[in-house]
Amino acid sequence: MSLIDFVAQFWPRLLSGAGVTVAQFLLAAVLGVAISLFMGLMKLSTNPLLKGAAVTYIEIFRGTSLVVQLYWIFFVLPLFGITIEKFTAGYIAVGMNIGAYGAELVRGGILSVPKGQWEASLAINMSPAQRMRRIILPQALVNMLPPWGNLMIELLKGTALVSLISVADLMFQARQINATTFLSAQVFGAALIIYYILARFFVTPLMRWLERTMSRKMGKV
Repeated sequence: MSLIDFVAQFWPRLLSGAGVTVAQFLLAAVLGVAISLFMGLMKLSTNPLLKGAAVTYIEIFRGTSLVVQLYWIFFVLPLFGITIEKFTAGYIAVGMNIGAYGAELVRGGILSVPKGQWEASLAINMSPAQRMRRIILPQALVNMLPPWGNLMIELLKGTALVSLISVADLMFQARQINATTFLSAQVFGAALIIYYILARFFVTPLMRWLERTMSRKMGKV
């Protein structure tokens, strides 16, 4: 069976799986960005408790496998009375994992803001919260967006692992089809193309648009 014939026959299942993959990506991205921001700021804090909590979180989630984290959230937490539905467990695990990497991007982006900007905000008597929200973070965001584009691609690829807990994403559907048809080349060839399309024509243009938008707002274009 050719790839075109295969897609013509199984496109509803592949499309359904791709939709779940996109949903997992979007939810994990929102969670990951929020965690990145909080953990990045906490790591820069002068409070040893906040900084210690951020360092612990970042080291654990960067130093262990996403698969293990996924299994812990879905299979181990119920032993402690915390049961999370598989779809939710999927994007939580991916979001928390990517948040640990993103926290370092946030920290680096903030530290890359020229010292003169910090001094100017102090000179006009801004509070620390105002200084961060109105002066530092907007400039840091411009510096952070290019590496964040790469991180979002990694996040998209990481969502494939949620199939291991039976979330019906693209990879889960591909494995199910392969188990009944044994058309491995067609199945995983189609999945490869769909993942590439999502990365190349969805994630990458979105991140480039954000880069251009923020650069214009900051007067860098």
